[in-house]
Amino acid sequence: MKNKQENRENQKEHSNIKWFIQIFITTFILSIIFSYISANGVSNLSLLPAILILVLVIVLGIFFDIIGVAVTVANENEFHAKATKKVKGSKDSINLIRNAPKVANICADVIGDICGVLSGAISALISIKVTEKIGINFDIQFILSATVAALTVGGKALGKTIANNNSTQIVHAVGIILNKFKRKS
Repeated sequence: MKNKQENRENQKEHSNIKWFIQIFITTFILSIIFSYISANGVSNLSLLPAILILVLVIVLGIFFDIIGVAVTVANENEFHAKATKKVKGSKDSINLIRNAPKVANICADVIGDICGVLSGAISALISIKVTEKIGINFDIQFILSATVAALTVGGKALGKTIANNNSTQIVHAVGIILNKFKRKS
């Protein structure tokens, strides 16, 4: 009996190490790709499109944070009844909830943190553009960075309330989207 328990613990530890390695490599590669694209793409854009991309990155980070929170607080039992009635996306929603730690890690940490890094890099590029365009003597980066941080943190705080109050609908919407992607592939 003790041998089975040790074996399960070893498998779980191996699974956690494997997950860490996968998520580390994925985050590293995505960060490089998105940082390269944003740095080269935004630096070649005029001010308004650069600001629009910055806002999009902030909203994207908040959006995925909402999904990550919703998956962790959603009740799996609500989807079992839907699954027996063959409601589209219900089985995918159950799978999301059963894998909530990994889904939350991908949504809130990987995507959310990459968006945070990108928004910082983009805001730095925008501050350079603003400084050059307007010709101001002080570094606007501090104000822009603080604004981006406040929007991100405030948006995520609001998003967490939305996710807590609407977790079933949010998880089901994501489940439906995943279901449609599975059918196409």
